[in-house]
Amino acid sequence: MSTEHLSTVIYQDTDQQVNRCYGCMKCSGGCPISFAADIKIHEIIRLVNLNQLDKLLQCKTIWLCAFCKTCKQRCPNDIDSSLVMDWLKSKALRDDVAIAMPNIPILYQSFLQSVEKLGRVHEAGWISSYKIKTKTYSNDLKLGLKMIRKGKLKLLPGRIKNYQQIRKIFSCARKEL
Repeated sequence: MSTEHLSTVIYQDTDQQVNRCYGCMKCSGGCPISFAADIKIHEIIRLVNLNQLDKLLQCKTIWLCAFCKTCKQRCPNDIDSSLVMDWLKSKALRDDVAIAMPNIPILYQSFLQSVEKLGRVHEAGWISSYKIKTKTYSNDLKLGLKMIRKGKLKLLPGRIKNYQQIRKIFSCARKEL
């Protein structure tokens, strides 16, 4: 990163004015992953304002963010912390930082591959791909079998009509990178 302050760079890339945060903690109070966060959402924003990029890129919280937008809905200053989290994830991947939760990007990748291939996610294929890549073959096996028995998990994938349009979207996104 250049010598610019982290909050300035994030503002330029995400249009989020994190310097407007006054630490009310409403974002953290409503966050559904707050119980598992090593750094609460309001603390993430504070660390951005303190220019603590290294600490931010190594935390678990950015990888746990569900992008639900509860933080934005609760923020009196309309800061969308999920966009900041997404920026931090991208930065960690671009800079090849040792990720606190290395299986999460693999999960995202497997999900996107399923959507690109079929036009929608095929849960059994998505999770199978993830399990193979992470070598966690038998974790959650009982739960998966139970879901199949109850008809909650389809073994064969379905396709959407005109799924080639989805492939075009992925192709355009790769060109943007």
